[in-house]
Amino acid sequence: MADGSAYVPRLRALYESQIRQALKEQFGYKNDMMIPRLDKIVLNMGVGEAVSDSKKIKSAHDDLMKIAAQKPVITKAKKSIAGFKLREGMPLGVKVTLRRERMYDFLDRLITVAMPRIRDFRGVPGKSFDGRGNFAMGIKEHIVFPEIDYDKVDAVRGMDIVISTTAGTDAEAKALLAAFNMPFRT
Repeated sequence: MADGSAYVPRLRALYESQIRQALKEQFGYKNDMMIPRLDKIVLNMGVGEAVSDSKKIKSAHDDLMKIAAQKPVITKAKKSIAGFKLREGMPLGVKVTLRRERMYDFLDRLITVAMPRIRDFRGVPGKSFDGRGNFAMGIKEHIVFPEIDYDKVDAVRGMDIVISTTAGTDAEAKALLAAFNMPFRT
């Protein structure tokens, strides 16, 4: 910022001002460090067709960079599988890990902009937790993000989103995400 003040994302300000206290009262935490918070968000895009066409991975890389506002890493095959015409070291997908401000910005855009644009959207399943307070979901079309120009997309790809929290249980993590207005199915 020009005036020297630090940028604070809208959801982070909401967490600091209201959500922390509400979670502390709801679960009866004795220590502020016990209150669950977002740790990281991992975005992953598998590009299986990159085996036959190496330009597909570049396209997926550019799209994910626009969505995440951060440079993604190209994931490569760990071992060769002849049945899939796959050799060790071949590019298979792209992933990016978001933390701090970018994580809050992405979650805000996901909940307020991208999810309402999903066709036939009825909410995310409330059972997609792993038992340790982490939430995973998939999106069938990456074009729901406004950063992606639909006319310049060569193929519509799916995308995995994993929201990692410091919560110890699924109930605590679900309460945290619900406080951020995550649209869970009823």
